[in-house]
Amino acid sequence: MRPSARQGIIWTLIALGLLAGGGWAGWRWLGPVTVETARPSRGPAVRAVYAAGTVEPIVMLPIAPRSAGRLMELDVDEGAQVRAGQTLARLEDADLKQSVDELEARALFAKAQLDRAQTLLDRGLGTVLERDRARSESRAADAAAARARALRGFMNLTAPADGQILQRDGEIGQVIPANQPIFYFSRRAPLRIEAEVDEEDILLVRPGQRVLIRAPALPDRVLDGRVAKITPKGNPVTRGYRVWIDFEDETPLRIGMTAEINIVVAERSNALLAPTTAVREGHVWIVRDGRLRRQPVQTGFGGEARTEILSGLGDDDTLVIGPAAGLTEGRRARAEL
Repeated sequence: MRPSARQGIIWTLIALGLLAGGGWAGWRWLGPVTVETARPSRGPAVRAVYAAGTVEPIVMLPIAPRSAGRLMELDVDEGAQVRAGQTLARLEDADLKQSVDELEARALFAKAQLDRAQTLLDRGLGTVLERDRARSESRAADAAAARARALRGFMNLTAPADGQILQRDGEIGQVIPANQPIFYFSRRAPLRIEAEVDEEDILLVRPGQRVLIRAPALPDRVLDGRVAKITPKGNPVTRGYRVWIDFEDETPLRIGMTAEINIVVAERSNALLAPTTAVREGHVWIVRDGRLRRQPVQTGFGGEARTEILSGLGDDDTLVIGPAAGLTEGRRARAEL
């Protein structure tokens, strides 16, 4: 083959390659793009304040000894139902018992001295000053004995009301420091959620508002609640305000479980809703007559899954879900519902 013929074939192949590449590029950039689409839906649009909280009893308090001592007796355990005044535990009190015996003996002696002084006064053999001094000493001795009996009584821990023991810390033989809780006690009352709402949202929250509650322990259920009360003072560190939520019905959640709450601030029924992933900075992409259209919209309440569309979109429009960068107005598109 002559060189000129060989060169002609090479240039022809190059030209065909360029045409094929150009055709592919044209199809790549000018051909229809496949996009995932969906139709808007109708439903309630909710504006809510989000917060996280913990399930707790309405009344919960620690029970601790006022004086240090060795734990000698445990009469109840975690989960026990108790009555008001029931003994829960007893700490060692032998030294306090001796103090009580000593002071009661002194009180008896002081009382005898008072009686003697009063008898002498009645017979004209004593003075009012001696009687008054004996009376003062008798009262002081009685007060000291009463204080010792009270201190000994504090070594017996009792239930302050009818309720349940939530937690027990301590074992027999262990030395318990003063004011260290041995029990955590809850009154027989409904549970509630204590949550913290950010200061940016707290002005939207009012007692009585409806609350939607989700908990990791019940991932497939939504529980109903109501805002019970709001603390008047915020936390200067976290910049949050405590809000207490009452359950509408009996709850299967347990004390200490975490929960996510959405406090319903406003709600509109039959709103036009679009997937939140379809809305981009005040506009959406729609497919109309086989081509892409960039459509400005006005949005209302927004959520993780759905966003309310106030204007700019119709019920029959086909939305592009999660539009990719680089979409152009008027480009042909193939919709996948």
